[in-house]
Amino acid sequence: QVQLVESGGGLVQPGGSLRLSCAASRNIFSIYIMTWYRQAPGKQRELVARIATGGTTNYADSVKGRVTISRDDAKNTVYLQMNSLKPEDTAVYYCNAWRAYGIEYWGQGTQVTVSS
Repeated sequence: QVQLVESGGGLVQPGGSLRLSCAASRNIFSIYIMTWYRQAPGKQRELVARIATGGTTNYADSVKGRVTISRDDAKNTVYLQMNSLKPEDTAVYYCNAWRAYGIEYWGQGTQVTVSS
């Protein structure tokens, strides 16, 4: 079993920044792909950013250039640095860990609200 705990969400003005954290209960990054998803009210959950076991990253087009995913293996934590935030970034952000054979875990989510 793996527990994922997100933190760092909150209310921020347009143009502001937030850093989300996802703390895993044990060292899993060598075997799990870590992904940040988000879900806005009335919309489907969508991928925001992903970091593979080898460190390769990819991003949704909507956040490229504004968002950076990273991880700290020593702290078992994945981060999502979000800059130049827009109202359309408002959503609940979820951390996901996935590995082969469809084994995956989700965090409880953290709310991000971008509003003036």
